[in-house]
Amino acid sequence: SRPGMKRLLEYAESGDTVVVWRVDRLGRSLIDVLNTVNLLRDRGVAVKSISDGIDPATSTGRLMLNMLATLAEYERELITERVNAGIAAAKQSGTRFGRPPTDPVETAEKLRVVQDARARGRTATEAAKLVGWSRATFYRHQSTGSQM
Repeated sequence: SRPGMKRLLEYAESGDTVVVWRVDRLGRSLIDVLNTVNLLRDRGVAVKSISDGIDPATSTGRLMLNMLATLAEYERELITERVNAGIAAAKQSGTRFGRPPTDPVETAEKLRVVQDARARGRTATEAAKLVGWSRATFYRHQSTGSQM
């Protein structure tokens, strides 16, 4: 699901060095990072991290890699927890998420205007633009019979 990583893994050959800004950029989780580093090392590809200064070729580098990858995963989990807590607090205080509700009377009127324009020879796109809709929105409302 990561096209850039896929291209990197296809491109890197034995003797190459993959340079990353931070080691956690090599994966989305601790397991991803470690698997990617091990895969590259097994292929004879060196890995260097600029800001972390980690060299997985050494035992100290591998120790640091494991520690930083664990901390990065922990940080991502904390962010997820904070976002979810914020969403829950917003919902509890009455914040609505998603599209605002539409007025069925207004929708029916817009549909009539668009259908009238279509009957007069306008294209679906042209007619829909008259009321601020896309062609797809017009077709969606038309197929539901303006029950929205």
